[in-house]
Amino acid sequence: MLNGKVAVITGAGRGIGRAIALQFAEYGAKVVINYRSSIGQVEELLTTIKNAGGEAIAIQADISREEEAKKLIEEAKKHFGRLDVLVNNAGITKDNLLMRMSEDDFNSVMDINLKGTFLCTKHAATIMLKQRSGKIINISSVVGLTGNMGQANYAASKAGVIGMTKAVARELACRGITVNAVAPGFIETDMTDQLSEKVKEATIASIPLKRYGVASEVANVVSFLASEAANYITGQVLQVDGGLVM
Repeated sequence: MLNGKVAVITGAGRGIGRAIALQFAEYGAKVVINYRSSIGQVEELLTTIKNAGGEAIAIQADISREEEAKKLIEEAKKHFGRLDVLVNNAGITKDNLLMRMSEDDFNSVMDINLKGTFLCTKHAATIMLKQRSGKIINISSVVGLTGNMGQANYAASKAGVIGMTKAVARELACRGITVNAVAPGFIETDMTDQLSEKVKEATIASIPLKRYGVASEVANVVSFLASEAANYITGQVLQVDGGLVM
């Protein structure tokens, strides 16, 4: 499905990013695992991929800083010789009600979630334009479509990712590069593990399929968008949310 493709996945040390890295490697991609601080989890992931016969390297970079985002993309190409897929997955939350949200909390979420996506896309596109091929998949969120109390910063960043996806898809289409977004709903990750049982019950009640998703179900959609089967799909937002937002 992705045999021989070179893929950079940001924020791949855990959660959805880890699931994407594992699935890409299983499908034959050469995986570049980006991380900022979770070195222990990254080393375990590299070992898992290599023990299964896959090929992967890890590159530490804070993608909110231009020089580090550029270095990530350049080192990936230097190591593998090309870049076929970029998955902009790295993201953080710093939730609070609007009147209690600090400027730092707003800026830090925007820097990683939105600016980081911009920086990695910009530098990856430079390579892909010369190749006249490439796939860019941005991980947004259903919150970017609906909003959510206490998440003005996160919702704004993920809505921005959707807008950027559509704009960049138009810019790069003439060179055969597709740009799409995936908008997960409630997925079982470290973030949702922190929710109280009461909150979990309330959110599950609002999901038509009556359960949280798992990270591999998001990875399935990302793998499809990264594959040749999705060559005629660009500028789209695919929701993986159990019917939460219809």
